[in-house]
Parts: sequence; structure tokens; C-alpha cells
Amino acid sequence: MVDWPARRVLITGAAGFVGQHLVHRVADTGAQVYAGVAPDEEPERVAGLPAQVRRLTFDLRDAVDVHAAVAEAAPHVVFHLAAVGATNPGVDPHLALAVNAGGALNLLEALRKRASEHNDLRRVVLVGTCYEYGRREALEGLDPFNAYAASKAAAWAFGRTYWWEHGLPIVTVRPFQIYGPGQPDHTLIPAAVRAALTGADFPMTPGEQERDFIYVDDIVGGFLVVASAPGVEGQSLDLGTGRVHTLRQVVECVWAMTEAQGQMLPGALPYRPGDVMHLVADAGHTARLTGWRARVGLEEGLRRTIEAKVDEYASR
Repeated sequence: MVDWPARRVLITGAAGFVGQHLVHRVADTGAQVYAGVAPDEEPERVAGLPAQVRRLTFDLRDAVDVHAAVAEAAPHVVFHLAAVGATNPGVDPHLALAVNAGGALNLLEALRKRASEHNDLRRVVLVGTCYEYGRREALEGLDPFNAYAASKAAAWAFGRTYWWEHGLPIVTVRPFQIYGPGQPDHTLIPAAVRAALTGADFPMTPGEQERDFIYVDDIVGGFLVVASAPGVEGQSLDLGTGRVHTLRQVVECVWAMTEAQGQMLPGALPYRPGDVMHLVADAGHTARLTGWRARVGLEEGLRRTIEAKVDEYASR
């Protein structure tokens, strides 16, 4: 187990949806947290970080900036969440490559240099994506179908290289369909909740895509377990429930829970080109290696998400 109060923890992408949840949870342990934020991050998101957290502003594409941030944080544990394109399938491929793969490489090289001088780096958690799997029929095991997924697969490959070649204590985690309070409004569940609460109609694809939906608190819990689990260096671990629901089923659940007055409009939008129809985590493998399993069921997670949105509307 990690003695969190005695640890310095660097979290990149700290102002993002999952990053904010993770920063708060790690700060609550008493660890000394360094929150890495991009220079162009929205000020209100940075302002939402806990007051005791030390903010480090740097561009992952700038190797000098990254080395300086690592030198200042001197981390025992690193969570690398920063990325572009997670909710933008049309992200520019060159930008995705530069930030997601090149940025990860800059971070790994800075950590390698520090580890060669100070033997106190305990774990590096690289956060990938379930979309690296694609259709999962590929002989190689990965089959990314857009620029974001391809760039994250490249980051995974560099992580493996730095584990093999330099002995960095790296573990890759691949979260599945994360949802919960604070998620960007244009993503599926927040958009459906907003439409349901305001009485608006909700145009969507036919919604037959099957996804493994996992509540954000479970994801954060999984990160912390992976950061402390013994003997998992070099592994790639799925973070999901091991169960799937179609997108349409999830929207129907939101409609039922809110008694929505608007109309669901499945089929009003086309599927995205190359959309993968089935993605589910190998939750059993992760449980065997770490003991971690998701705890929050879909209905409970949606209830919490809806309640948070209702509270947000009431406070305006």
C-alpha cells in the first residue's frame, strides 16, 4: 500500500473531468499533490482545484517545460491523464500525435532522467483508452480507429519501451465509458440529462453501440489501487465493469428516472464512420492482478449524475 501522506504526486491533466476528481481524492489522502495544467486550460476549471494543491503550468509538447515540472514536483507517483481528442473524434491527427504521444514521451524521458539520479519513483500510471482496442479482432490486440486512439496506442508503446529498457515502474490503464458529475456537456450522458431536465427532444444515433459504462468515482478508485498494487509494472489493465449497455438503453434509463417530457429521437443522427459497436472491459483480469472491481451500478451512477445536475441548475 502507498503511504500517501508521505508521497509527492504529479497529476497531469489535473483540470479535466477525471483529473479534477482524482486531484480531490488524492489531496484528501494528505499527499503533496502537484497539478499539471495546460497553458490554455479554462481558468474556471483550474480554479476548481483544491487550494492546497500546487499548480504547475506547462505544455507537454515542450520538453524543457516538462523536465522543469518533473524536477519541481520530484514525484514518487505520477498519474498521466493529459490528452487532447478524448471527446473530439475529429481532432487533428498531428495535434493528437504531438500531445498524446509526443507529450507522453517527453514525460517519460523526464522521469527516466530523474529516476537515474534519484531512486524514489514508485509508480507511473499512464491513462490510455478503451478505444485503442477498436474491434478487438486485430491480431496485434489493438486496433485504433481514429487519431485519438492511435495516438494513445503510441503512448502505450512508448510506456512499454521505457519499462523494458529503463525499468520505469509503468502501468497502463484503459478506462472504458466514464461518466459522472462534471463531465463535458456535449458528451452523451450529460447531454441526455440536460435534455431530459429541460423538456427538450434528444436526437441521437440508433444507439445500438454497446459500451461498458463506469462511474467516475470507480475510475478514480481504480487509479489509486493500480498506483499501489504490487507486481503489476509493465501491465495494461482495463478499468470497467465487465458489463455492457447500449447507448439507447442508457438514454432510456435517464428518461425514465427524470420523467422527461421531451422525445428521444433514436436514428435522427447517423453513426460515426468506423464506429465500434461493442466495447467491454476484461474486468476479471484486472481484479485478479489488483483486487479492484467497480462498485457503482449504472442506475446508481446515473442517479448521482442527475442529482448533481439538478443541484447545479438550482444554484444558478
